[in-house]
Amino acid sequence: MRTVQEWLREYGTSHENPTNEWLHWICVPLIVLTVFGLLWSLPVPMLFAAISPWVNWATVAAFAALLYYLALSPALTVGIFVAFTVLLLVTRWLATLSWPLWLTSITIFVVAWIGQFIGYAVEGKRPSFFKDLQYLLIGPLWLLAAAYRKIGLSY
Repeated sequence: MRTVQEWLREYGTSHENPTNEWLHWICVPLIVLTVFGLLWSLPVPMLFAAISPWVNWATVAAFAALLYYLALSPALTVGIFVAFTVLLLVTRWLATLSWPLWLTSITIFVVAWIGQFIGYAVEGKRPSFFKDLQYLLIGPLWLLAAAYRKIGLSY
């Protein structure tokens, strides 16, 4: 298994243009939010629904991703946990709107991916996930690692 530094270094090679990087800061969190929204929209077995409204496919996926991140970097996992908590709270709020959560999620998802592909066009490189789908999980970690470096935290 690659180290977190190896993943982040290789991911960073296709994210060097400031415009692409800026678009990632906007679009990656939105994509994570919309994936949570789409998963939240899926029906859950009654047994799970009876436990808590927080027991759903979005929280299960978040938990699984946290386990993956924990294997890479316990320090970054703390930050991702905070970010996921905020995104799941926003998802729950979006679910209270008068239109379906899945519709909101798909709309934001499409717009965010258009932004991502504009960034890659400006960068002149292919998206990292074309090489390895795990980069879809590394994107949020890459942003968080940059934030950690800015405030002087190690990972």
